[in-house]
Amino acid sequence: MNRGVRSPRLAERDGIPSGHYALKQIFCRSALVAWSHRSRFRLARRLLEPHAGRRFLDYGCGDGTLLAYVKDLFPQAVGVDADFRQICDCRRRFVTVPSIRFFTPDDLLKTTSEGAYDVVCCMEVLEHCVAEDLETVLNNLSRLVSAGGTVIVSVPIEVGPVLLGKQMVRAFAGWRSLGDYQYRERYTAPEFVRMLFATAHTSIPRPAYFNGRGWFYGHKGFNWRILRDHLETKFKLDSIRFSPLGLLNTALFNSQAWFVCTRP
Repeated sequence: MNRGVRSPRLAERDGIPSGHYALKQIFCRSALVAWSHRSRFRLARRLLEPHAGRRFLDYGCGDGTLLAYVKDLFPQAVGVDADFRQICDCRRRFVTVPSIRFFTPDDLLKTTSEGAYDVVCCMEVLEHCVAEDLETVLNNLSRLVSAGGTVIVSVPIEVGPVLLGKQMVRAFAGWRSLGDYQYRERYTAPEFVRMLFATAHTSIPRPAYFNGRGWFYGHKGFNWRILRDHLETKFKLDSIRFSPLGLLNTALFNSQAWFVCTRP
């Protein structure tokens, strides 16, 4: 078992075995890493609670952790992920929860009408999308959510003082061989300074990686405020929240930004 995660026997939610993301994140042996990710899912649940009972889609569901956290709120829910192996794993682990179904984006779009969902969540996905894929995902979100429906997006904050803290935590976690942190992205000194003092439009070249199915970005060079402006071209931005320190509703002291949007 990976040295960075706790025993899988502890990593279950209402009898659903956790997937590999949950084992690396919310069940990480680093108390700080686990706290940050658990706070993220707690905020996601709070944002979704007012929509309980409505038609729910988790776009970019990964290992299904969010769906496990909110399955009591939604009698019918759908998870979508581009990785077919991930979808197969979710179907296997959620076999006792027939109210939650899993699809790839292509399969869902073939069988789902426009505006089929009242609330759509997209957590920690858009920062990884190259330009073409980002436009495709945003168009899919706009198509799948109903008119007046809610889209909730979360992305990491990788600029300002938070970047310095994150890189220190990642370096220490990598030194401890926790999760995949030993493979973290590195910055040159000019790149780091530029993102440390980033404005709403600051960017640096972002390295793209190929995983055998397509190209994607890591976290390096991601500026959440640029994405905020892009979202506003597709949706009405109702509010911005931050985690894990929700009471300090500012990007200066938090590691994730949340956008609560409405489809016009």
